[in-house]
Amino acid sequence: MRAKQSLLSAFVVGIVGGALVSACQTYDFEPVEPLALAQTTVGDVISAKASKPNMMVLLDTSGSMTLPVDGSDPDCQIAGTNPPRLCGEQGQPDCDVNVCPTRWTEMRSAMSTFLGTSGAIARLGLTTYPASTGSTSTQCAASTSVKIPIPQVEDSDTAGLQGTANSISDWILSVPVNDGPLGGTPTSLSLKFVGEQPDLQTRDRDDFILLLTDGLPNCNPQAPNPTTCTCTQTTSCGSTALVCLDKDASVSAVSELRAQKDIRTIVIGFGAETASGAGPETLNAMAEAGGFARSCTADADCGAGDTCEVARQLCRRRFYQAANQDELHAALLEIINRVGDDDPCLLKLDAAQRPSDPSLIVVYVDDEVMEPGANNWELTSEGVQFVGSTCDRILSSTEANPIKLEARAVQRK
Repeated sequence: MRAKQSLLSAFVVGIVGGALVSACQTYDFEPVEPLALAQTTVGDVISAKASKPNMMVLLDTSGSMTLPVDGSDPDCQIAGTNPPRLCGEQGQPDCDVNVCPTRWTEMRSAMSTFLGTSGAIARLGLTTYPASTGSTSTQCAASTSVKIPIPQVEDSDTAGLQGTANSISDWILSVPVNDGPLGGTPTSLSLKFVGEQPDLQTRDRDDFILLLTDGLPNCNPQAPNPTTCTCTQTTSCGSTALVCLDKDASVSAVSELRAQKDIRTIVIGFGAETASGAGPETLNAMAEAGGFARSCTADADCGAGDTCEVARQLCRRRFYQAANQDELHAALLEIINRVGDDDPCLLKLDAAQRPSDPSLIVVYVDDEVMEPGANNWELTSEGVQFVGSTCDRILSSTEANPIKLEARAVQRK
């Protein structure tokens, strides 16, 4: 790479006084700016990169989970109330889930189906929030324990992976339909707790937090002034900061997980609050900061009622939204397919990292220069694509036998 830079710099000539003197002749030139160069280095250490990812499910078990999944259903409305009140609301009777499915019952069904059929696709664990014990003083407490740890088993141990997924399903199904979910939504602090778990500190696997929430983040005692903040439960927060929207801290928590620990956060909204008002803006910001926003190349990729920002290749709704168990199950399948879709033989370069000329890139494999070729690599629109025997070598890498990949590119500033 240094030789490349020296060669390039030989063509960068400083003009002094607008003239270049050679032998007995003088040539006049217009003064020009020297060519400005910058070097980008992109690297990765592959250690079984094709391994199944670690994924901690962070499940919202707040009291709003007992609300109807469809508030317009007459079976969910309390007779004789004006304006109409819903079952499951504070001060109202519990919902008869046989005729009025709640967010909790729909979530349980979707998660049970997904975990039963796709539980071995990743190394799954479960954490819930809030850490409520039923008392008023703990209904805003962030997560303090992991319910089901991520299994420390080999990828080939399908039975072990599926067994853990079944344990997660069993735990969710064991929670009472109406008396289980309780409390607020301390999202930012719970994200920080999960991000500290050793199971998500690996270097040889991708690490994810799957946040499934039916409401907006709150419960942060450091939230803005309750007289001016956006309230997540009523039109007025009164003097209680705990019911203020905790957007900034939640986005910051997700950003720090991504930047400092390389943990990506996947955001699923499941409930009316996440689909309207401050919900879309809040969850959009969290999804984009988490490094797993919904991507697209055309409107059709984003589904009904959504469009694609083609320039950024992102759907306008960055997070996954589900209104019922069928939509939630479909979102979970879409997510798990994306999670397992990384190409270990591709060293990605974004538009700013790709050189203007393929000759201005040098690729190293285990610190040795590798020339482009049919069994080595080629430069594509996505980055450096390793091919042939080199790709085979990457796919066969293990924790005990990792492979180091690096690309250095020179570009105009």
